[in-house]
Amino acid sequence: MTKPQQLKKEQEVSVLSQYISESSFTVLTDYRGLDVAEVTELRAKMREAGITFKVAKNTLIKLAAHEQGITDLDSYLEGPTAVAFSADPVTLAKILVDFAKTHNDLEIKAGLLEKKNVGVEDLKNLAELPPREVLLAKALGAMQSPMYGFAGSLAGLLRKFVYALDQVREQKEQA
Repeated sequence: MTKPQQLKKEQEVSVLSQYISESSFTVLTDYRGLDVAEVTELRAKMREAGITFKVAKNTLIKLAAHEQGITDLDSYLEGPTAVAFSADPVTLAKILVDFAKTHNDLEIKAGLLEKKNVGVEDLKNLAELPPREVLLAKALGAMQSPMYGFAGSLAGLLRKFVYALDQVREQKEQA
């Protein structure tokens, strides 16, 4: 192998390793059978969601994963492999599962969630979760709910106190 080829491969391993370390969710797919238009459609959906999608040689993916101390993916690195990297696991899972429903040739091999192996069934379960923004809104609503209840209770006590003062004032005026 010539020196430039070796450097190019080392750079690609370095880039893949960086993507693995920086993303919270990494998914391996087999895209065999998809035509160029379908792969382009999938890439566009991922790009729109801020997800990185790369086709790479299995040996380079394996080297990059090993640099991060990950060996769980070795058994899935057979055949053509494309890797998706995302900070938002739910969005990536939704895109891949939805795309696989309409394009039977896309096979989801495995995933890494926070550097831990995730099976295809777990990935499908992730896809059923609401988007991150909805989950955050629900959590915020749950946190605000007791405060609203407390504020309502205080307002009720204040109303009762003002009503009691008004009753005392009326009694003194009549006396």
